[in-house]
Amino acid sequence: MSTDARPAGVPEIGHEHPDVTGGWLRPAVFGSIDGLVSNLALITGVAGGVQGVGEAGGSRAVLLAGVAGLIGGAFSMATGEYISVASQSEAAEREIDKERREILHNPAGETAELAQMYVDKGLDPALAAEVARQIHADVDNAVSVHAREELGVDPGDLASPRLAAVSSFLSFAAGALVPLLPYLLGAGAGSVLIALGLTLLALFGCGAVVSRVTVRPWWYGGIRQVLAGAGSAAVTYAIGLMVGGVVTG
Repeated sequence: MSTDARPAGVPEIGHEHPDVTGGWLRPAVFGSIDGLVSNLALITGVAGGVQGVGEAGGSRAVLLAGVAGLIGGAFSMATGEYISVASQSEAAEREIDKERREILHNPAGETAELAQMYVDKGLDPALAAEVARQIHADVDNAVSVHAREELGVDPGDLASPRLAAVSSFLSFAAGALVPLLPYLLGAGAGSVLIALGLTLLALFGCGAVVSRVTVRPWWYGGIRQVLAGAGSAAVTYAIGLMVGGVVTG
């Protein structure tokens, strides 16, 4: 049986919305960009610090630092995302449980509260009271509606800590691998410039892709990420030169 409530002759909705609140999008995007920028900054900083050590020794030092940055950063991102999302979900579950207990203990008060919310949104008081009454006919449905209206969360769609952790781990590792590729493939002189070029290109692509779910044009998102990555690399390279000069001086 069809559950479509549209009146006859009313056309269907012609668009769909992407998932912008799920447990994978934010950690995946943040992880890949963070991996690109942080490992590029680490590699350029070490590359600046080992100037004068010799090409072979310098490349080994940069490679070691880049691999360590990739592994350590990926585990750090995954751990942080897991704890953050788990804590957020547990806090939401606690408030949802509190709302359920209140609905069971004081159904009349909670029904009146929901009706008032709809009145505040512009519904006629009589209609708002009837809508609230029908919603409260089912406790689970009432809990879901109150959670969305009062807490801004959907009890059936809370972010998954495991999904967030895995997404951030894999995306960070993928991003951090990009500036490391020239050294893994044995590129010689100019490896840091190749790493810089590859990373900035990847950052432009990430920014352009992210702009698909924002109001910004693709080129703006790409350029913004390139400028952020280039600035980080320039600062850490300069610091590496200064620290390396002091250590070897």
